[in-house]
Amino acid sequence: MTKYEYVDLKYCPKPSDLVAKYRIVPNGIPIEKACEHIAAESSIGTWTEVCTMSSRIMNKLKPHVYDIDKRRGVVKIAYSSELFEEGNIPQILSSIAGNIFGMNALTSLKLLDVSFPKKIVAASPGPAFGIRGVRKVTGVSKRPLVGTIIKPKVGLDSLGHANVAYNAWVGGLDIVKDDENLTSLSFNKFDERIRLTLKARDKAEAKTGEKKIYMPNVTAEAGEMLKRAKFVKAHGGEYVMIDILTCGFSALQTLRDANLGLVIHAHRAMHGAITRSPEHGISMLTIAKLSRLIGVDQLHIGAIIGKMHGSGKEVLSIQEGITAKTVNEDDKRDVLCQNWYGKSPVLPVASGGLHPGHVPGVVKYMGSDIVMQFGGGCHGHPGGTEAGGRAIRQAVEILEGKISLDRCPELKCALQHWKNK
Repeated sequence: MTKYEYVDLKYCPKPSDLVAKYRIVPNGIPIEKACEHIAAESSIGTWTEVCTMSSRIMNKLKPHVYDIDKRRGVVKIAYSSELFEEGNIPQILSSIAGNIFGMNALTSLKLLDVSFPKKIVAASPGPAFGIRGVRKVTGVSKRPLVGTIIKPKVGLDSLGHANVAYNAWVGGLDIVKDDENLTSLSFNKFDERIRLTLKARDKAEAKTGEKKIYMPNVTAEAGEMLKRAKFVKAHGGEYVMIDILTCGFSALQTLRDANLGLVIHAHRAMHGAITRSPEHGISMLTIAKLSRLIGVDQLHIGAIIGKMHGSGKEVLSIQEGITAKTVNEDDKRDVLCQNWYGKSPVLPVASGGLHPGHVPGVVKYMGSDIVMQFGGGCHGHPGGTEAGGRAIRQAVEILEGKISLDRCPELKCALQHWKNK
């Protein structure tokens, strides 16, 4: 029987271990040997024996492949927390999601889940606001928050953008958000857009008597990103949005560590390039947990319903991963145990092809602690943006039992318009 250095199916992970779960397809070798390659390359080893290795290093730092499901190709590896620099998310990923993805020993590899030990959780700030803080900022205590993304994605000038935002807020929406590719463009400069849209927010609040939120996209090089976030703060903004994957986790940490007192809305643009394949890449659940660790307050997770890829099981597992205090390893969604040690839960954001008729289904599956974002499902209403906002808000108020459908002409129109969508 072949002896493996890192495979130990009798090993019981310690509370101080970081545990990673992978799905692997070996490249013509036994799964145990493939696990050896993964464990070595992601920690202390290399492709051959080296004279610099000592029994002290091996005994202290070697990881343990403690669970192998050959039928599903799913394995779990426990790593000593000593292998990781606390508070350094890029370094952690360079280990558990680094060179191993390019190894000849593997046909494919997917990092499915990760569970962090207390010392790593404690070294990261987590959300400054989270669900409870967002509800305090918005003044919405129980119902789902509803918002829109300005459409077209790009093309409007700053004044046109502000006018569309005003119409959405007056229609009844809580939130207006920049799209992921709107930053500071020749026809819509960042500074001017912020000034005009926040002025429109104030006007909408005065007219409706409700709190209104604008989420400007500050995605840029890290130094410029911080400059833009501070500009938002200086002009009375309370939120910023960042494309967390295109900016990178280092830039996200920089924004969070700045402690500007702004709610951080995390957009997951580019995630499909990393998450979509069931066999290769990194799961959205893993990205979501890393985002909670760093400290986003809101995160796009999919909507089950709508235009974007993602099964109901996947979306709900992500929601569990960013909201629960602890997840049971025997949970039917098969995620690793994770104690968040007091870190606030993140508010899930559902978006992607939603229209007012989807509201009951989204709330049924995902609950009320959620932000529902409607782009085309607001601005595509036959009556325009304000009517689209009214239809969305009416759909929510029907669920609350505040009104009936016969008193909702904008919602009736929306349901007829999108009846086959």
